[in-house]
Formats: sequence, C-alpha cells, structure tokens
Amino acid sequence: MAEIEPPRDYEEFIRLVHDRYDGMSKSYQKISVYLTQSPNDVAVLSVNSIAERCGIHASSFVRFAQSLGYEGFKDLQGLFQRRLSTAAPGFEARKKALETELGARTDKSEAGFLRDLVVRDIASLQDILAQISGEDLATAVDLLEKSETIYLMGQLRSAPVVELLRYVLTMLGKRCVLLDPGGGLATYMARTMKDTDLLFAVSFRFYATEVVNVVEDAASRSIPIVAISDSTLSPLAKSATVLFPVPEHEYTFSRSLAAPMCLAQALTVALASRLQGSEDDPRIPIVTGQ
Repeated sequence: MAEIEPPRDYEEFIRLVHDRYDGMSKSYQKISVYLTQSPNDVAVLSVNSIAERCGIHASSFVRFAQSLGYEGFKDLQGLFQRRLSTAAPGFEARKKALETELGARTDKSEAGFLRDLVVRDIASLQDILAQISGEDLATAVDLLEKSETIYLMGQLRSAPVVELLRYVLTMLGKRCVLLDPGGGLATYMARTMKDTDLLFAVSFRFYATEVVNVVEDAASRSIPIVAISDSTLSPLAKSATVLFPVPEHEYTFSRSLAAPMCLAQALTVALASRLQGSEDDPRIPIVTGQ
C-alpha cells in the first residue's frame, strides 16, 4: 500500500515534482528532468528504454515512482499515457518523421553528420512552436518594451544568444548592458540594476554558477527576469518572471543553439513590431549602409 496519496493527473505530478525537486537526490533530479522534458516519450517507451536514455538503472525509476506514492513505475507512466491522447507529437516522434522524410543517416560522412544535425534542429524548432506559450511571449515582450535598461547575461555556450540580443536590442534603441564575465565584474555590474530594469538570462545545463547567483539576487530585489533555459526544473525557473524552457533531448558533442536563437529572434521581432508600429513588416536596423 502506498503511504502517501500519489498525484492523480499529469499536472498534479508536475507541481509535486517542482515542489520536491530541490530536496531530491541527484539521480532523482535527473529522472525528474527527463520525465518533464520528454512526457510523450515516457508514455510509449519501456522503463528499460527510458532508463538507458537517462543513464540510470531502471530500478531507480521504480523507487522514484514509489517515493511519490505509486506502487511502481507503470502506475506513474499511466499519467503520461492519458496525457498523450490530447498532446502534440513529442521530440522523438518528430525526429523519426523527419528522418523518414529526409532520409536517416546511414554513413559517417561529413554530409551525413550535417543531415543528422539538421533533422534534430528542425525537430527542436517544431517542438518549441508547440510548447512555447503565446501568453508568455506577450508578457516577455511587455517587459522588454517597458524596461529602462535591459541587462543581458549568458556564459559559456549561452553567450551567443545574449550577444545576438544585445545587437538587435541596441539597434532597436533599447539601452542594454551585457554582464560580461571578463574582468570578474559581472556580479558587481548586476548590483546596479533597478526594479525599472529587466534581467534577461540564458543558461543551460551545466548551469554557470555566476548566472544562477545573479538571477537569484535580482529576484530577491524584485527585478523582472526573462530567462531561457533547458527545463522548468532549471535553477533559473524559481526566480524567473517568465521562463522559456527549450529542452535538450539528448546530449551530443554539438549542442545546437538553433531553438534558443530562434526564440530570441522571435522576441526581438515582436518588440520591433511594437516599437515601429508595423505588425506586418517589422525591420531590424542595420549598422552598415545599404
């Protein structure tokens, strides 16, 4: 018999996982991230297949389910199967469809690697189109529009995303400050933020410690935060006013920025539309001449 009442539906399960996440073991946190990032795949794959993708023994998934009040993983999986009847196709389903359409990689040639990466990127872009909330997009653009100064922070492989944002936002006439790690001053520069400003933070696993610290400090001072990360269980999630989760469904040598770059561009184009009063054809000014 279960000692506690298990979640009755997928939404209740998600709330419980978010509430408990910080107190979970590392293996349970890894399981939680996979379950929340790939719910459609969880519904159709065996526990052994799921465990293999996570690099964690299947018995850990059983114990994880039992810690939430279920008799076993099969009972937890039932929530995901019921959700699937009304859900859009998951990442793996999209990728397989694209592989069928474009031809799966059958060689190790340079062209084969290119094809494989393009298939994954297209699937990721389709995924964010289905998953990103229009309401969240509108709220983020509201914050960008009304902010006095936009502080941008992203380190390691997230840096190109904030560099793009700095360029476009500056060309749109918004005052921007890039919290660059060079010189060790980013944390000190962040302390100049006011509640009339905005922090736009980008961070993916493994999360840059300085980015996480700045986000948490900004939240404690009631500074609005727009964040792009890889999961609703990201350390940025609890502090963000608006969080855009862009899952990484599989770790590869090349972790693509296609989806987060597209999302960043969508936000700036929407902002340009408002600032220029041109819903049909917003333009991003250019530095060089025609």
